[in-house]
Amino acid sequence: MIKLAIDLGSSVTKIFKIGSGIVLAEPSCVAVATGTSEVKAIGEDAKQLIGKTAEYTTIVTPVFEADIVNETMAAVMLTHFLRKIEINRARARKTEVVFCVPCGASDELLDKYYRLAEACEIGNVNFSEVPFLSAFGQGLTLSETNPVFVVDIGGGNTNIAAFSLDGIIAGIAINIGGGNIDSQIIDRIAESYNLKIGLLTSEKLKMTVGSLYVNDDEKFVVNGRDITSGRPRSVAVSSSDIYDCVKLFADKIAEYTSMVLTKLPAEVSASIWRCGIYLSGGGAQMIGLDDYLSKALQLDVMVAEEPQMATVLGGGAAIGSEDLLETIRIDY
Repeated sequence: MIKLAIDLGSSVTKIFKIGSGIVLAEPSCVAVATGTSEVKAIGEDAKQLIGKTAEYTTIVTPVFEADIVNETMAAVMLTHFLRKIEINRARARKTEVVFCVPCGASDELLDKYYRLAEACEIGNVNFSEVPFLSAFGQGLTLSETNPVFVVDIGGGNTNIAAFSLDGIIAGIAINIGGGNIDSQIIDRIAESYNLKIGLLTSEKLKMTVGSLYVNDDEKFVVNGRDITSGRPRSVAVSSSDIYDCVKLFADKIAEYTSMVLTKLPAEVSASIWRCGIYLSGGGAQMIGLDDYLSKALQLDVMVAEEPQMATVLGGGAAIGSEDLLETIRIDY
């Protein structure tokens, strides 16, 4: 039987295949002809069209803030991704999958995932929460008496939880992710430079010079449209120009992390104090975020070696071990 772990992210979909490792990581978006269901591009090809299409093409994001908001397009997208890794419908029926789902995923969301799996004709479906999978993807030691604390920051959703193999002790999934910074940066550049930039440019700017170190002064040249004249123009944007955007985001993460920490029993708090907090997800790659959170929370903060891939790597570990999957699988 083919065994897969699928992390259907708001920004990127990742797939791990037993025997091959990570076999796919593509943007979770679909380009369709406006007003129809005609698909023009999927994944990376669709993302490259963002901000560049005429009115006849619409970019659809089937997953928003960790929720499947367009089930039809989600099925089209996932079917396409499965075919890219040579799993057609006949092979899909012989495939077992673990889906990475948010902390405390509702029955309604699990129903959507189950319908998605049916639409893609996937034979066997399991669900497991992101914090557990992130921990295993980072190689953390987990037992019933050894709790860990994970903050997984995705594109549209952040999972914050303290847990052991016995279950989640305290946790929350919030609709805040790296995508929030992108929209903030677009507004800031318009306000500071009278320049309109697109979503792809904003994302590139965030990843290149976004920093939580006050003294960072890296620069990146962005191209956009002058708001007054309507003509193309370029400006050099520094880390300090967008510092407030990334700080606002980091402060929200710190606020919710602190809230979860205050709900922990005394013994668990003592353990977390000794071991610290583990960061994963694409948002964990923000320069200086670990040091910023460490100072704000007065705890050690460690970033996963491959933060964006930690969850799907953990999913691979789970789907590859019947005992582990049985322990962390959500009863559905």
